[in-house]
Amino acid sequence: MFVLVEMTDTVRIPPWQFERKLNDSIAEELNKKLANKVVYNVGLCICLYDITKLEDSYIFPGDGASHTKVHFRYVVFHPFLDEILIGQIKSCTPEGVHVSIGFFDDIVIPPESLQQPAKFDEAEQVWVWEYETEEGAHDLYMDIGEEIRFRVVDETFVDTSPTGPSSAEASTSNATEEVQKKEAPYTLVGSISEPGLGLLSWWTNS
Repeated sequence: MFVLVEMTDTVRIPPWQFERKLNDSIAEELNKKLANKVVYNVGLCICLYDITKLEDSYIFPGDGASHTKVHFRYVVFHPFLDEILIGQIKSCTPEGVHVSIGFFDDIVIPPESLQQPAKFDEAEQVWVWEYETEEGAHDLYMDIGEEIRFRVVDETFVDTSPTGPSSAEASTSNATEEVQKKEAPYTLVGSISEPGLGLLSWWTNS
């Protein structure tokens, strides 16, 4: 679920922080810059693990701050494919079941990856597993707030860094679309289409 990623960055330390230890100032600046941010094709940054190397610091003309190239390791949330995770159902829509694990909410289980046969209950706004038994079908509801065990089957990174519009016309037409449809920078796709996966209550209750 969590991995250590080696990174390199140049950190700017303002003059009023010179009285502090350099490592402490750099650690604070790195966490300000990276913590709770998604790095493209890397994952969700959590916190600094350690600093492995500090190169020479430089002060440039016209800027009283020091600039130091830093090599460091950062704790990143990036589950591997086929990893089993446990989260809570955040909401249900016709597009699937949306799951949260507390600090990360962009997890979706599409309809085709649910226990089958499944249907979406429009009135209750929840997905239902129509569990077949000898006595007939039993409806097992995927209620909001329930704990759910799922397998990570795919991931999607979206480059959300700003880009200049190709033309003035394109920028006006796309402006409203961007406001309405803001894509998450990092999304996990889950699956519960195998025995043992799904709501914990399905498999723990006698």
